Amino acid sequence: MIDFDATPLDWSKGGGLLPAIVQHAFSGEVLMLGWMNAKALEITQCEARVTFWSRSRQCLWRKGETSGHVLDVQSIRADCDGDALLISVLPQGPTCHLGARSCFGEAETSPLLFLGELEALLRQRHDDRPAGSYTSNLFNAGVQRIAQKVGEEGVETALAAVTGDKDALLNESADLLFHLMALLRAQGMSLNDVARMLRQRHAPLVQA
Repeated sequence: MIDFDATPLDWSKGGGLLPAIVQHAFSGEVLMLGWMNAKALEITQCEARVTFWSRSRQCLWRKGETSGHVLDVQSIRADCDGDALLISVLPQGPTCHLGARSCFGEAETSPLLFLGELEALLRQRHDDRPAGSYTSNLFNAGVQRIAQKVGEEGVETALAAVTGDKDALLNESADLLFHLMALLRAQGMSLNDVARMLRQRHAPLVQA
């Protein structure tokens, strides 16, 4: 069950429907806009996967029910007037039915947004363990092996920096970040949790 402490919702303005803006939990990118009635919101909360109300078909529909590209809900918030919803998700695959990451197109975005896609892929690999995948083999090897890889890549990243090889530094940093993300996932955490920790540490510094 997803927690949802919201301003009392005003279902009257939209004839029993509220616009639901779907946002990537990691990157903040807006992925799509859908509509929810009270039942769709209830199902979304209970299943932690986005369900909408289809205005054209006049029925409930779970996003990704045919494609498999479901939206795993991380949080739900209402706006100050209680007449719109903001849903933070981790998408399993592209959100748009045309195959794009976002229904608003593949506009030029920060490369940091790719970390959100990688986070979702690591989560999927951890859950499904498809054969022949390096990431699956890594998870199957266990936390100790993943931690060892993080240590190895950390040393190689430091050596690349010391020698001044910028190309090697970028490559080793990418390896380090990937294995760190895998280690966090193996422990049931993500870069989101690391970012929250950094934000908590930063707040006292700003106040000071």
